[in-house]
Amino acid sequence: MRNDTFPPVIFALLMANAVLFVMENFFGLRGFTETHFALHSGAPLFRPWQLLTYGFLHGDLMHLALNMFALWMFGRTMEAVWGSRRFAIYFLACVVGAGIVQMIVAQVVGRPTTTVGASGGVFGVLLAFGMTFPNQRILLLIPPIPLPAKYFVLIYGVIELYFGLTRSNSGVAHFAHLGGMVIGLVLILYWRSRRQIR
Repeated sequence: MRNDTFPPVIFALLMANAVLFVMENFFGLRGFTETHFALHSGAPLFRPWQLLTYGFLHGDLMHLALNMFALWMFGRTMEAVWGSRRFAIYFLACVVGAGIVQMIVAQVVGRPTTTVGASGGVFGVLLAFGMTFPNQRILLLIPPIPLPAKYFVLIYGVIELYFGLTRSNSGVAHFAHLGGMVIGLVLILYWRSRRQIR
């Protein structure tokens, strides 16, 4: 039976993030996972695999819930359109790209950071949805008005850039979010140039 609500990659990502969160918070593994698998922007804690693994860890339940809800909301449509393999490549590339951007920004500002969360991949998926279905209306929570996806993505991107420039001490990796969108844009334009996606 086909499961349109939870396509295989979306299901795997939701389960992996949820299981890791439970292991961290109920089995005393948070210190271990944050040391070895969160993204550390500088020596001596940085390891190459952290550019991927940080995207499966989350700081608290709200962080996890918001990311997974957005991933389910937009990602299941994109996986259905692109297929599971391409969607998985896209999502993971956005996570890695977001991590690289976060590390670059940390080096530029001279402030070591520790980053966790799937937000870079989620923002990449949001961009993909907006570019694929630009006129699909999304109902905002605050204010509760419908907005075409293309404007929703544009507004979100501008907000992230503003916060990244003005709230560098907020503890939120705004430039990682933008990095996920930028990598996503590059991939989409490349695939479109080769007519691999519409």
